[in-house]
Amino acid sequence: MARRRRYEDEHDNHERWLVSYADFITLLFAFFVVMYALSTVNEGKYRILSDSMVSAFRNIQANSSTQMPIVVSPPIALAQKQNQAARQQEVDKQKRRDKMRNVAKELLEVMAPLIEQGKVRVIETSRGVTIEINDSILFAPGQALLQPVSSRAMRAIAQVLAPTDFPITIEGHTDNVPINTAQFPSNWELSAVRATTVLRLFADAGVAADRLTAIGYADTRPVEPNVLADGRARNRRVTILIDSTGAEKGQDVGIDSGSTAAK
Repeated sequence: MARRRRYEDEHDNHERWLVSYADFITLLFAFFVVMYALSTVNEGKYRILSDSMVSAFRNIQANSSTQMPIVVSPPIALAQKQNQAARQQEVDKQKRRDKMRNVAKELLEVMAPLIEQGKVRVIETSRGVTIEINDSILFAPGQALLQPVSSRAMRAIAQVLAPTDFPITIEGHTDNVPINTAQFPSNWELSAVRATTVLRLFADAGVAADRLTAIGYADTRPVEPNVLADGRARNRRVTILIDSTGAEKGQDVGIDSGSTAAK
């Protein structure tokens, strides 16, 4: 009896592996089913995704092949405007220079007799043309009234300058010999009134008043030493400056708030 029971137990133990094997096969089948389910793709969605990616890559290639290198430079329109403005300024300057040369030529023709006598000088400078007139042909000593001969000469100059648009500055100069009269307490008053007298004649002859300026320098700007009579005579003069550059537009100067802050 003991031997038979032992034989039966041993038979049962040899068949138990089938259960484990069946469980393994079942799990393996379930794994492949899950993997197959995950690998199933919606064909319609796949095609849409594929077409989108192909189109995107085509656009990137087209843009990369036609894209130009980036250059940091001013816009073409702005650069062209700046060049045109610079060229126009140069053209305007050249026109004013040519016009000034014509004015100087006419003044030389009008003042030829006085130039030959050494009473008048016409000087061309970077600012324009300067007419230097000895006061001996303009005024009597210590006076500011124009003599008849000089009045005709001044009117001839005014007729040349009236059609132009150049600013005109009239300067009065004296020697260092002091003057002290009721009308002219010093050379400052004498030089200023002489310059104003010429200015009034120009205005009456047709030169626009807004182009005229009168300045009296007294004896502060001599062209010759005031030692000899000839030098003093040369310093007694009226100068007419015809400015070809014109008036410049100024800009407001701001005050730095930091530097003016209260301490």
